[in-house]
Amino acid sequence: MNILDKIVLDKRKEVDLKKSIIPVSQLEASVLFHRPTVSLANALRNSNSGIIAEHKRRSPSKSVINQNNSVADVAVGYEKAGACGMSVLTDGKYFGGSLDDLLLARASVQMPLLRKEFIIDEYQLLEAKAHGADVILLIAAILTRAEIKTLSELAKQLHLDVLLEVHDEEELHKSIMPSLDMLGVNNRNLKTFEVSLDTSKALSKLIPDDFVKVSESGISSTEAIQELKPYGYKGFLIGENFMKTDNPGLSALQFIKSIKQ
Repeated sequence: MNILDKIVLDKRKEVDLKKSIIPVSQLEASVLFHRPTVSLANALRNSNSGIIAEHKRRSPSKSVINQNNSVADVAVGYEKAGACGMSVLTDGKYFGGSLDDLLLARASVQMPLLRKEFIIDEYQLLEAKAHGADVILLIAAILTRAEIKTLSELAKQLHLDVLLEVHDEEELHKSIMPSLDMLGVNNRNLKTFEVSLDTSKALSKLIPDDFVKVSESGISSTEAIQELKPYGYKGFLIGENFMKTDNPGLSALQFIKSIKQ
């Protein structure tokens, strides 16, 4: 069983438990449930940097990344730096995140927030909306085509943008449908954890232009971004690069400045 299978197994138990404690009606009664969302896809289309900056405390491949910075400080730093949006990891067991992180980020900034999570159930979309997310992530590797369709269509009803993540051609072909806004190519091989920008390059020509193209993982230099832009990428998700420093907001500011030069 690979790490992804293990995470999904744990996630199913976690979601079942949450459903038994917090009814849907409670999520729908949240103040944030009725807040107008901000489109990350539009922000990326109109940006010259395209940076989606992530808040991540730890990961299965690199145990601790940053346990010290407060989510609010990181969010404010990213927004000041000119990031197009922020990705907030809400998985607790493997990434040390929580839905509270999403709430705190939402209370601190106006920019679009992505709930970065292993989504397998419609309930998680309602949670995302109730905690102030504007965008949800769907991972093709853990969902069937029918599940992607159901989840992305519900997201659209909730006025949430959908970023769908693929790792290879097979996942891409099963996933393309009108209810998606952005297609993200993860450059990390989930079985070996090796990272290669060639994945983004190879898949770029298979992604229709109706979708905003986003490259994820392994983007640690402005050169990588300059290399990917000719392939039509508008968005670049940067996870560990900013978080592994003492001041993620400042790192993001310097990075975004150097892209624009």
